[in-house]
Amino acid sequence: MSRPYVLDTFAVLALLGRESGGERVKELLQQAQREQGRVLMTWVNVGEVAYIVERRWDRDRVYQTIGTLEATKMEIVEVGRELALKAAQIKAGHPLAYADAFSAALALREDGVLVTGDPEFKPLEDLLSIEWLPQDS
Repeated sequence: MSRPYVLDTFAVLALLGRESGGERVKELLQQAQREQGRVLMTWVNVGEVAYIVERRWDRDRVYQTIGTLEATKMEIVEVGRELALKAAQIKAGHPLAYADAFSAALALREDGVLVTGDPEFKPLEDLLSIEWLPQDS
């Protein structure tokens, strides 16, 4: 089987907001539904999606979003000691948001491909595989 894909917050928000790159995220989730690949995300990043959705839209949309994510074949990964410490190490060495460090840590642990359009990940291109989503201008 191919390498798993790890979604960061940017990727899920692109899907929810029908922005550039959202179609690619939808395609990856559909492949996972058909068991033709794995898609993962940490609960830290799901939490980040939740607070952004509540700010942009409303609390009801948060419950709808979480329900939709949980209904897919995306694996939402619990954050334990190993992942938290790896994220801390990444954050200590790179100028990116702490939640983003969890996406990077998961991609490294799973030998996966991080799916994002967030330019904060540029300094990590030598550390992990990244599939860059297009950004709306």
